[in-house]
Amino acid sequence: MMDIQMPEIDGLEAILHIPKESNLVDVSIIDLTALAMKGDRECCLAAGANDCLSKPVKLKQLVSMIQKI
Repeated sequence: MMDIQMPEIDGLEAILHIPKESNLVDVSIIDLTALAMKGDRECCLAAGANDCLSKPVKLKQLVSMIQKI
Protein backbone atom coordinates (compact mmCIF):
# COMPACT_ATOMS: atom_id res chain seq x y z
CA MET A 1 0.00 0.00 0.00
CA MET A 2 1.34 3.39 -1.01
CA ASP A 3 0.28 6.72 0.45
CA ILE A 4 0.23 9.41 -2.22
CA GLN A 5 1.08 12.31 0.08
CA MET A 6 4.43 11.73 1.76
CA PRO A 7 6.99 14.26 3.03
CA GLU A 8 10.13 13.49 0.99
CA ILE A 9 8.82 11.96 -2.23
CA ASP A 10 5.18 11.65 -3.31
CA GLY A 11 3.62 8.26 -3.83
CA LEU A 12 3.35 8.61 -7.60
CA GLU A 13 7.07 9.23 -7.93
CA ALA A 14 7.82 6.32 -5.59
CA ILE A 15 5.63 4.04 -7.71
CA LEU A 16 7.65 4.96 -10.79
CA HIS A 17 10.86 3.86 -9.03
CA ILE A 18 9.63 0.55 -7.60
CA PRO A 19 9.71 -1.51 -10.84
CA LYS A 20 13.26 -0.32 -11.51
CA GLU A 21 14.42 -2.44 -8.56
CA SER A 22 14.82 -6.01 -9.82
CA ASN A 23 13.62 -7.54 -6.55
CA LEU A 24 10.44 -5.39 -6.61
CA VAL A 25 9.31 -5.92 -10.21
CA ASP A 26 6.37 -8.15 -9.22
CA VAL A 27 5.19 -6.05 -6.26
CA SER A 28 1.52 -5.06 -6.41
CA ILE A 29 0.66 -1.52 -5.33
CA ILE A 30 -2.57 -0.08 -3.95
CA ASP A 31 -2.55 3.71 -3.72
CA LEU A 32 -4.14 5.43 -0.74
CA THR A 33 -5.12 9.07 -0.87
CA ALA A 34 -7.03 11.36 1.44
CA LEU A 35 -7.64 14.06 -1.14
CA ALA A 36 -9.12 12.16 -4.08
CA MET A 37 -9.72 14.50 -6.99
CA LYS A 38 -11.17 13.77 -10.41
CA GLY A 39 -8.48 12.08 -12.50
CA ASP A 40 -6.35 10.94 -9.53
CA ARG A 41 -7.26 7.28 -10.05
CA GLU A 42 -6.16 7.44 -13.68
CA CYS A 43 -2.87 9.10 -12.69
CA CYS A 44 -2.17 6.43 -10.09
CA LEU A 45 -2.89 3.60 -12.50
CA ALA A 46 -0.80 5.25 -15.22
CA ALA A 47 2.12 5.51 -12.77
CA GLY A 48 1.96 1.75 -12.22
CA ALA A 49 -0.40 1.17 -9.30
CA ASN A 50 -2.67 -1.85 -9.48
CA ASP A 51 -5.58 -0.03 -7.86
CA CYS A 52 -6.53 2.99 -5.71
CA LEU A 53 -8.50 3.68 -2.55
CA SER A 54 -9.62 6.90 -0.94
CA LYS A 55 -9.27 7.41 2.79
CA PRO A 56 -10.91 6.57 5.07
CA VAL A 57 -10.40 3.02 3.83
CA LYS A 58 -13.22 0.54 4.30
CA LEU A 59 -11.76 -2.75 5.48
CA LYS A 60 -14.06 -4.92 3.35
CA GLN A 61 -13.17 -2.91 0.27
CA LEU A 62 -9.44 -3.22 1.00
CA VAL A 63 -9.67 -6.98 1.61
CA SER A 64 -11.63 -7.44 -1.61
CA MET A 65 -9.07 -5.41 -3.54
CA ILE A 66 -6.15 -7.39 -2.12
CA GLN A 67 -7.85 -10.68 -2.97
CA LYS A 68 -8.50 -9.47 -6.54
CA ILE A 69 -4.88 -8.47 -7.05
